Amino acid sequence: MHDSERLKGIDVFVATVAAGSFTAAGERLNLTSSAVGKAVARLEARLGTRLLERTTRRLRLTDAGAAFHRICVRVLEELESAERVLAADAAEPSGRLRVDLPATFGHLKVMPALIDFARRHPAVQPHVGFTDRFVDVIDEGIDVAVRIGGPDHWPANMGHRRLGTERLIFCAAPSYLAQHGVPRTLEDLADHEVVTYGRADGTTSPWWINTPDGVPMRRSVDSRFVVGHGEAQRDAVVAGLGVAQLATWLADEPLRAGRLVPVLPEETCDGLPLHLVWPLGKQLLPKVDRLLAHLADTLRIR
Repeated sequence: MHDSERLKGIDVFVATVAAGSFTAAGERLNLTSSAVGKAVARLEARLGTRLLERTTRRLRLTDAGAAFHRICVRVLEELESAERVLAADAAEPSGRLRVDLPATFGHLKVMPALIDFARRHPAVQPHVGFTDRFVDVIDEGIDVAVRIGGPDHWPANMGHRRLGTERLIFCAAPSYLAQHGVPRTLEDLADHEVVTYGRADGTTSPWWINTPDGVPMRRSVDSRFVVGHGEAQRDAVVAGLGVAQLATWLADEPLRAGRLVPVLPEETCDGLPLHLVWPLGKQLLPKVDRLLAHLADTLRIR
């Protein structure tokens, strides 16, 4: 049997079960009740089994018909989903697009990509928020979010795509090192001023340190200067206030310009993973699907 033959009649069969009679199904499908009955009969003959018990009052699924009906419904749903995907590929993205970003990474790295996306798709209206708290994207109506860190296992209703992993490096300003000397080991850092990232609740971010077997672990550190904004933390280090461990995406520009220099380069290690996340039910929307593809192409690190 040709594959296309297998699909014949299943839409009529499913419509008949939903409508409860050949006549009602015919009205939905714009067919006569006789045509509907013959289509179901041909399907039964092809399958070699009766799907419906006919009585003068109603139609009733046989056991085989009930099992086959469940499969048919799933097949039709998958076909409809495939058609929506193809339609989304062909449609021009439009409408309001809510995006949530971590404050510093979002400003420095994601905004240029969003600006480029907005130029390419003028019918899209981006609404971009910046926060370092973990926003519930479903409860707060977010279409796409970028996350630094996150759970090991994302909820089933959340789509996610890993962009890579931060690379962390110790660095300081040349002026600071000229005055205080260059640390040669991690233990030497105990004698240096340290600038760390902190939060309003008084907590500070620990350093990530490689263990002897190469596995990153957290180490708490005493700080002279605690700053609650990534760019401001970097600016304090550039100003010569101490040594910091910064993500390379945050430190790369002043490193290239010579305003920062690496310290203990052998201690460079991995930090937190970066993810795109979105409500799974929104992925078929053209604006969401295109933005996810654009950000995945432009933000991938390492």
